Amino acid sequence: MWGGFPKNAYRKGVGKPEGVVVHETANPNSTIYNEIAYMKKNYNNAFVHSFVDASRIINIANTNYLSWGAGYPANARFVQFEQVEVHSKSAFAHEIANAAYYTAYILNKYGLTPNDAAYDGKGTVWSHGGVSKYLGGTNHTDPAGYYASAGKKYFGSKYTFAQFYQLVKTTYNNLAADGAAHGSLTASSAKKAYDKVTYAKADSQASLGDDYKSYRLYNHIKNSRSGVKSYSWDSVKASVGKKVYIDDIGTKSNGHDWYRVTFSTDSGAQKYWVYEKALDLIN
Repeated sequence: MWGGFPKNAYRKGVGKPEGVVVHETANPNSTIYNEIAYMKKNYNNAFVHSFVDASRIINIANTNYLSWGAGYPANARFVQFEQVEVHSKSAFAHEIANAAYYTAYILNKYGLTPNDAAYDGKGTVWSHGGVSKYLGGTNHTDPAGYYASAGKKYFGSKYTFAQFYQLVKTTYNNLAADGAAHGSLTASSAKKAYDKVTYAKADSQASLGDDYKSYRLYNHIKNSRSGVKSYSWDSVKASVGKKVYIDDIGTKSNGHDWYRVTFSTDSGAQKYWVYEKALDLIN
């Protein structure tokens, strides 16, 4: 965090934001560190609280004070962050997961609940485009264009802010379930430190690798919450090379991925979580 940014209170006071505004830089040739360096030099024109890419969430300005990223009146209401444009399927999926985690984290930290403002201009989760539509003071439409083009390019269909909001809700609920509500630990969660996980939807395939028997199947990601159960491979008639279908990816803070898989395409197929090293991904 850099101490050179101005410190002005939100309209309701210091430490009282009313939601989060999601941006993207609209610069396909920049990096997260270039963007941060530029913003530090030009903060009198605009600045946001944080930047997100595929592997980093970097907070540069104190979220207890407002930033200048979306004009009046949004600046006086919301925490704001930028997503840097990334250039691969994996990077986009991980960036979306990081952005959803950060959004959920901020809501959680300030005692706010998820509410998509896209439909009525009232809520806690805003796109820059939503600010332009309902509040004014700006005419930007991000991140809609970036989401749509990257989703189409890497996953075959446009990704939408509505889908992003659903991921924010899921991530928020996971944070609350882990006992981190309002930035504090509950008595039950204090007994055991669970791993933090960010999630991203997927639609891909893999096969069981040569070493799959070194790992187990789980109903949830191992050590991500209470009540996690493991299952033997015999229960699914597993074998090396057996195909699985992936619909969700969970990335722990240590960078390792877990995959939610089924062993058939049937809508009612049982879902399991499995560690990345048990699988060979199919490109």
